[in-house]
Amino acid sequence: MDERTVIGWREDGRDRSARWRSESGAAPPRRVVIADDATRADEAYRLACEGTALLWRGDFQNARQLLTAMARRADRTPRKRKRKPEPPQVQAFHLYRQARAQRARTLGMLLIPFEPGHTIPLRRAPDVTQACTEAYGPGDEPYVMSLRELLGLIGAHEWREKGVPIPALGGDRIHPHYGVFSPVRGEYVDLVAQAPLPATTVAFDIGTGTGVLAAVLARRGVQRIVATDQDPRALACAQENIERLDVAKHVELVEADLFPEGRAPLVVCNPPWVPGKPTTPLERAVYDPESRMLRGFLAGLADRLEPGGEGWLILSDLAEHLGLRTRDDLLRLVDAAGLAVAGRLDTRPAHPRAADQDDPLHAARSSETTSLWRLVAAR
Repeated sequence: MDERTVIGWREDGRDRSARWRSESGAAPPRRVVIADDATRADEAYRLACEGTALLWRGDFQNARQLLTAMARRADRTPRKRKRKPEPPQVQAFHLYRQARAQRARTLGMLLIPFEPGHTIPLRRAPDVTQACTEAYGPGDEPYVMSLRELLGLIGAHEWREKGVPIPALGGDRIHPHYGVFSPVRGEYVDLVAQAPLPATTVAFDIGTGTGVLAAVLARRGVQRIVATDQDPRALACAQENIERLDVAKHVELVEADLFPEGRAPLVVCNPPWVPGKPTTPLERAVYDPESRMLRGFLAGLADRLEPGGEGWLILSDLAEHLGLRTRDDLLRLVDAAGLAVAGRLDTRPAHPRAADQDDPLHAARSSETTSLWRLVAAR
């Protein structure tokens, strides 16, 4: 979104405006009304559903309570709706994403004002200067953003401060930055920690993100790892993590779309698992439009492997259970790229959603397997 995008509203008989911030790229709401501690949840939810944003002027903690009340209304199932037969998985997936997007749009209509310096001019507002500076840099002008997005930013700051323990690193922590996918699902990291290494001289880590896989390879004795990403936030995050973990002498970070220059005996990639359009920066680690990264990795892998080298593709089969891609589709991509499967390591996810029977996608999640495909150049 254009950095100069502004949001306008009328207050105290005057037209006002400020910069509009939206990490998801949402356009500023066209209609804005002032809301405060007297605003009732039913009225706020009705206005939000109609596309009217509420710029908050009351107590900050009351705004959080109002957002929670709006979320309860958004999640409420109509009482008289007859239970329909379960739709096919692909239809269920699209309905799920549609419902989540509508929910996000509605809850994103509760807005918070900021003054220069990332200061919130509301009673009982927290100090979010550090969290906002980490995400946006210095704040030298007033702006407006959704409370929901602000809470996500605060949560990301807390994860960055606390870090995520990684068993494959002996319990050492990875500290994800705002907008960089956190390695909270450790099964794919464990696969990279367990697979037999074809060599310990050089490895490429494609789409490094937090740098967790590069760090695991360095701890396993790989002497030189070239880790790539095209997201400046990810590169800054990876740099901080590899320095914190004392593996910087083994890891070189390169800004690139997929591959660096040269060849390696080991090339590792954990692309987004689900074909689809991401709606937030974090979703880019999960959703890959038309499987662009997966296709690009497979298409270019053979030319980047040294003789006898291996490419490790770490991929969940969730898309297969959702009906968005078949196993034959994947194998055809492998074959068309001049590759062959030398082996595969599988693991089952242990995250809570896999056991949540109320999840609309439970059937697919409960059957999910994450695999490390050992790919070699076909003879």
